[in-house]
Parts: sequence; C-alpha cells; structure tokens
Amino acid sequence: MQTLIQVACNRAGSLRDAIVNDRRLGRFKLVVSEKKRGTRSSGWAKIHGTSDDGYGAINVQWLASSKVLLCRVVTRGSNPGPISGDFLRYLMSCHLRRIQAIHIVTG
Repeated sequence: MQTLIQVACNRAGSLRDAIVNDRRLGRFKLVVSEKKRGTRSSGWAKIHGTSDDGYGAINVQWLASSKVLLCRVVTRGSNPGPISGDFLRYLMSCHLRRIQAIHIVTG
C-alpha cells in the first residue's frame, strides 16, 4: 500500500535536510536508512520505522522551487497508519513553524 503526504512549507531551506540531520528523530521511532546517493536525484532520503507496528518506509523528497516536501509511505499490505502517525507526530512536534499545510492522499 502507498500513501502520499505533501507538506507545504513557508520558509526557504530544505525541510528534508532538517529531518535527516535531526537527532530527535529517534524519539519518534524513526530512523534515516539512506540519503543522497550519486545515482539518484539530490533531494531525497529514506526513513524507516523502528516500532513493532510501524512497518514500512517513507521516501522523502524536497522540491525547493515550490517549498514542498513529498513523502511516499510504502508498506507491504499492512496498515500505513502507524509509521505515518509517527512521522506526522514528529513533523508537528519539531517543525510546526515551517509547515503551512499537510495534504494526505491514500491509495
């Protein structure tokens, strides 16, 4: 199952970079497993859940021109709710001042 989370920001500067370099991420049962690789576009990262029910991964991409963070939550047939909830709780706790809107598309 795949869910798309779009986060519109009100400030310049990569929210993806802020997330990848944030030491508080572990408190929300999330860990960065990959970031920038030479063969892929520069503004992406992969985050995994570390909780027992937070299976799946979140592919995060920063679109600088529109100040939007695109997050694809990918799970194998399981409920995307736990990892999505952990990620949204992190965003709202640590980056609330930067966020203008959050749009979630399930599918």
